[in-house]
Amino acid sequence: MSENEHELDLPRFSDLPLRAELQHEVEELGYENPSPIQAQSIRPLVEGRDLLGQAATGTGKTAAFALPILERLAAQRPERSRGDAPFGLVLTPTRELALQVSEAVTRYGRGVGARVVTVYGGAPVGPQWKALQQGVDIVVATPGRAIDLLNRGSLRLDALETVVLDEADEMLDMGFVEDIETLLDATPDTRQAVLFSATMPRRIETLAQKYLREPVTVRIRREVVPEGEAPKVRQTAYLVPRSHTTAALGRVLEAERPTAAIVFCRTRLDVDAVTETLTARGLRAEALHGGMDQEHRTRVVERVRSGRTELLVATDVAARGLDIDLLTHVVNHDVPQSSEAYVHRIGRVGRAGREGVAITLVPPSKVHAMRGVERLTGQPIEFAPVPTAADLRATRLARTATVLRERLVADLRDEEPGAPTDGDGVRAMLDVLAAEFDGVDVAAAAVRLLQEATGAPNDGEDIPVVALPRAGERREPRSRGGAAAGTRPPKAGTTRLFVNAGRASGVRPQDIVGALANESNLSGRDIGAIQIHERHALVEIPEHAAEDVLRSLRGATTLKGRRANVRRDRGFAGAGAGRGRRD
Repeated sequence: MSENEHELDLPRFSDLPLRAELQHEVEELGYENPSPIQAQSIRPLVEGRDLLGQAATGTGKTAAFALPILERLAAQRPERSRGDAPFGLVLTPTRELALQVSEAVTRYGRGVGARVVTVYGGAPVGPQWKALQQGVDIVVATPGRAIDLLNRGSLRLDALETVVLDEADEMLDMGFVEDIETLLDATPDTRQAVLFSATMPRRIETLAQKYLREPVTVRIRREVVPEGEAPKVRQTAYLVPRSHTTAALGRVLEAERPTAAIVFCRTRLDVDAVTETLTARGLRAEALHGGMDQEHRTRVVERVRSGRTELLVATDVAARGLDIDLLTHVVNHDVPQSSEAYVHRIGRVGRAGREGVAITLVPPSKVHAMRGVERLTGQPIEFAPVPTAADLRATRLARTATVLRERLVADLRDEEPGAPTDGDGVRAMLDVLAAEFDGVDVAAAAVRLLQEATGAPNDGEDIPVVALPRAGERREPRSRGGAAAGTRPPKAGTTRLFVNAGRASGVRPQDIVGALANESNLSGRDIGAIQIHERHALVEIPEHAAEDVLRSLRGATTLKGRRANVRRDRGFAGAGAGRGRRD
């Protein structure tokens, strides 16, 4: 592998070998200088070289591979016609990223007439099949749906010129390695292969060695900030049982009261559920994810930037590239996939000399991941207890006292001698009550009513305290393999799905993870314990996601090339809805 890691004086886009139509689109978007990953990748990719790129999310990887594909496509445009097989294939781990990449490629490729089709699980296959039959230049796909369409004969890869693996480490984490290899094996030996990954573990290098030919290697290291200019970020982790994460998040945010915060969640289902919970607490929260149209997304971001909303709940993909000047807090509802992803998230706060806050909700099984962050950054992360019910009451009372004091001072300042002061009848009402009750008792009752109106239903209960695991100790293990000795009930907050395929069909845990993650909104990390039996399998998923998952699967999915039916396990209706009860 050739290395291209030395520092470059970044050129302008106009210096890169891109035709006028692409230069025009780039200029229209306001881009002048390419990012480091773009500056080092575009030229060799236009020349047809294979490339292995390492760069964190948000560094401009999409343009780094999209513009060269479009340049090479445009060079062949006179020879291509309606009904053509794809020129390029881009594989992404999630539907949200597939849609985002497709939108970007379509925007960049307007001037060269690029035909872009997006295919992903959880959506009807018919329209995607039809779009491919009509002819396409570039396909952006999730691996599972790409395999499905390949097996149907509607996704032709025999004439492919370029294949891109975007966020390859994430795809491998989600169990897509066999799907990826199947797709790559179906492409011509002469095609160009491009692999981008935020991290470069051994399995990525092994994949690159197998499928890339003498690739250019581009590694964009994390920018070193000069001492004295480093962001000032207070990092705090709250150790909490996984099933109490969202409740703990509400308490922490109510105690912190950020001016503006981004709350990161893994899936759009989590985004919606967390937003609903926070709104119920009286916090101004708005959701942002790939399921919204662009106009809605723009309105949400504008409300956050203007201060009308204090909490933006979003997936990583939806928040990519988003810059908010008022941002004071970054909150991780779930521990990020990698230490690099954590560092990228918290880099959004603590700029320009202002102090920022990074908060992470950590189940005991993920403490080791936070220790990895400490090793990467060289900075300690404080582990703090989740606010108790008593802490929350004290915080609310202190806040109420402050608000009342400010109101009293303002009322006294605004009063004029001889002017009527009870236009709304409040004083008259209190005079009546004071004749019957002690004035302090009346005020106390009014404050309690206010507390009840703004609190959440479970605020009277303390969240279980979890001790910090000792070094080397792991808690809350999540088994992903092997047949269970017995069938235990699902964990609280989860339900169990029954899959009518097991060891006899060669099904492995990673096959189930990949199938569910590809066909639904779940990510691999949302899927809990998997029990593989001889002729069936049981898999735990979040209870709140069950109906959406079953709708996406429509009762069946593909495992090891065969259709497998999926339904709720009849032995258990769900941990939150009566264990042991038959459907």
